[in-house]
Amino acid sequence: MRQAPVDGGGRVGQAGPMLRSLGTVRALGMQDVEDALEVCRRDPVTNVFVAARILESGLAGTRGPLFSYDSGGERALCWCSANVVPVEATSSRAIGALAAKVVRRRAWASSVFGPADQVLDLWGRLVRHWGVPREIRDNQLVMTMRESPMALGQVVDPGVRVARRDELDIVLPAATAMFTEEIGYPPYQGSGVAYRQGVATLIERGHCLVRVEDGQVVFKADLGSVALGVAQVQGVWVHPRWRGQGLAAPAMAAVVEHTLRHVAPVVTLYVNDFNEPAVATYRRVGFVQTGTFATVLL
Repeated sequence: MRQAPVDGGGRVGQAGPMLRSLGTVRALGMQDVEDALEVCRRDPVTNVFVAARILESGLAGTRGPLFSYDSGGERALCWCSANVVPVEATSSRAIGALAAKVVRRRAWASSVFGPADQVLDLWGRLVRHWGVPREIRDNQLVMTMRESPMALGQVVDPGVRVARRDELDIVLPAATAMFTEEIGYPPYQGSGVAYRQGVATLIERGHCLVRVEDGQVVFKADLGSVALGVAQVQGVWVHPRWRGQGLAAPAMAAVVEHTLRHVAPVVTLYVNDFNEPAVATYRRVGFVQTGTFATVLL
């Protein structure tokens, strides 16, 4: 499945005419955490990425990355870091106002992703400022499950477990390979310190699951976002030499089983529609489609 790009990279597009703000938009701070989470709670599965970032950051700082649109009884959010992610922005007016704020705040981004209708509308307003994207993936299946794979009769790989802190050096190559294969470029240029720390943080939280054979990671999956009773799986990767051997479905079943027991009662992920083997694997485990995302890669 696709993993959201980390902060960094991106392209600067040609500047176009400044977008006009069509409503009240402001940056949120520490005092707004609970209100922002209430907006995310309207659809915890769809909004888990932003909810997790809110909880992790506490919205500290005077120029935080989260904006709120509030006008005429409508409330929407937009996470605006290297990843731009709209939340509950269901009207054209809200999208227009948030787009204007995004353009004023950022000269570039690595991606725009989230609910397909919101992302494609938002991107239509940003494209003149940020230029032609590398790729638009406009039909990504949001897949979710709440039932134990074992209860559904699925085989669960007993070799999949939480990565240990002392395994960072063998997890890092797997994470790097997954990102590069999926996105089309490496996760960092120059120093890899920040990326290494991001992988280390997942391991320290117990949110990286692996199967290791002869000192090498052959399967990896991360719980990249956890919030509001939902865990979003991302960074799923099988070593090339182990592909086509029936490893993926039992390994994913093990990830879901662990997550339901120890992390959150709902497990979700999103996957490109053209990745037919992955979609088939997730369906075999017990995932069902519950929504549609889009991602604009810059």
